[in-house]
Amino acid sequence: MSRIGKKAVPVPAGVTASIDGSTLNVKGPKGTLALAMRDEITYTIEDGGISVQPANDTKQARAFWGMQRTLVQNLVTGVTDGFTKKLLITGVGYRAAAQGRNLRLQLGYSHDVNVDVPEGLEVKTPDNTTVEISGTDKQKVGQLAAEIRRWRKPEPYKGKGIKYDGEFIFRKEGKKK
Repeated sequence: MSRIGKKAVPVPAGVTASIDGSTLNVKGPKGTLALAMRDEITYTIEDGGISVQPANDTKQARAFWGMQRTLVQNLVTGVTDGFTKKLLITGVGYRAAAQGRNLRLQLGYSHDVNVDVPEGLEVKTPDNTTVEISGTDKQKVGQLAAEIRRWRKPEPYKGKGIKYDGEFIFRKEGKKK
């Protein structure tokens, strides 16, 4: 039994949910998101919430139950509040600058790294060592943050590189003389 799946997803005021064929559509103040529904799960829209239950008693239906409920919750949260990831850049000469739908990174390579920002996401650079990625789709926000971080992962000796805000980097001592 899924402890998460048992709870219905509350739908706040100003958010509407509808089922069209095999997709669940959620519309709110920040936009519209859709989720392809699984055959193993039944989705019901009740007053004030969306209920997610396994359609049958198979192991696969029980496995998808909690995950599908979390995906529905992410849809509702995305259209109401949105999601944000913050990246911190550490290192001498490492900089970031947002230019329209493009992010330019200077990470110690012989060339600048240009990252295209996908549609539906917004990238801001409050200062030249901070990158804030925001959008309604949690998967897209996390994917863009991971792609940016991949260019220069934090190294364990000096901590130089791109890390998530709040991420702990295990530090090593280095050579002894």
